[in-house]
Amino acid sequence: MTEIVLIPGDGVGQEVIPAAAEVLAALGLGLTFREAPAGFGHFEKTGNAIPDETLADVEATGLALFGATSSPSGGVVGYRSPILALRRTFDLYCNLRPTWSLPVISPRPGVDLLLVRENTEDLYVGRERREGDTTVAERVITAAGSERIARAAFEQACERAGDRRLVVTIVHKANVLKVTDGLFRQQCKAVAAEYPDIGCNEMLVDAMALRLMRDPEAFDVIVTTNLFGDILSDQASHWMGGLGVAPSANIGVRAAVFEPVHGSAPDIAGQGIANPLGAILAAAMLCDHIGQPAAGDRVRAACAAALAAGVATADIGGSANTPTMTRAVLARL
Repeated sequence: MTEIVLIPGDGVGQEVIPAAAEVLAALGLGLTFREAPAGFGHFEKTGNAIPDETLADVEATGLALFGATSSPSGGVVGYRSPILALRRTFDLYCNLRPTWSLPVISPRPGVDLLLVRENTEDLYVGRERREGDTTVAERVITAAGSERIARAAFEQACERAGDRRLVVTIVHKANVLKVTDGLFRQQCKAVAAEYPDIGCNEMLVDAMALRLMRDPEAFDVIVTTNLFGDILSDQASHWMGGLGVAPSANIGVRAAVFEPVHGSAPDIAGQGIANPLGAILAAAMLCDHIGQPAAGDRVRAACAAALAAGVATADIGGSANTPTMTRAVLARL
């Protein structure tokens, strides 16, 4: 029996994670759930954004479905982002962000790409300091980190390939960031040589930003650094229908955490109108991860069928609320 930790977090996370859990329970896989606290709301009550008990639950199960948490832009003393804490604690180095065309809501058909983002290094290591009127952020890129995310990308390409020849596109800015991105590029190219059946090319990040908007169908698997991947994957989600439907996975050796990529949306929290599809599709990725890809495909097909039938929440042009959207998916499993 597989147990999953549910971490709803803040805002609409409290609404979309139960919806995703309901869909998972309906698959008949014998899954069980335990809920664990985290988020800014929990921090305000206890002074701790993610308690040790939550981390221990994820350690014990190795699986979590994470909602969303509020992170004040101005900063609050003592507060740390729970999702960043999970990534660091469990070394969730591989962030998977798939984008594919969904019925009705996608701007055009034919998009099917996967962005593989390094998830633990780059500017997100948090080494910032102030020196008088100057602020400094250190960018950390390691050979080991670059090699393992490149290998993850090529392994993903092998899984996706079937009878096709897929191409992995390495995205960097090594023409300017010659040392850091130079190392990332070098390690990716070395790994590419080990996969002769997978094509490989490279592109500067600014050119990729343009190409993603112009011809996303041209890409299969994209691998890049943390900050570039964060930006490009959100950009790519446009072709799926927006952030409300975009899922993601954070994968390491010891654990894996799956989440919708939208925020806590405090402006609509508690109204029952949040889009649950991002969380439900993240649950489909969890199914893939635990060796139940047929179940994951059932969930994705049910989401597509609900959209094709005209059921949609307000953010994607419809009038359905969270329970209605969830029931529409459940009815089509």
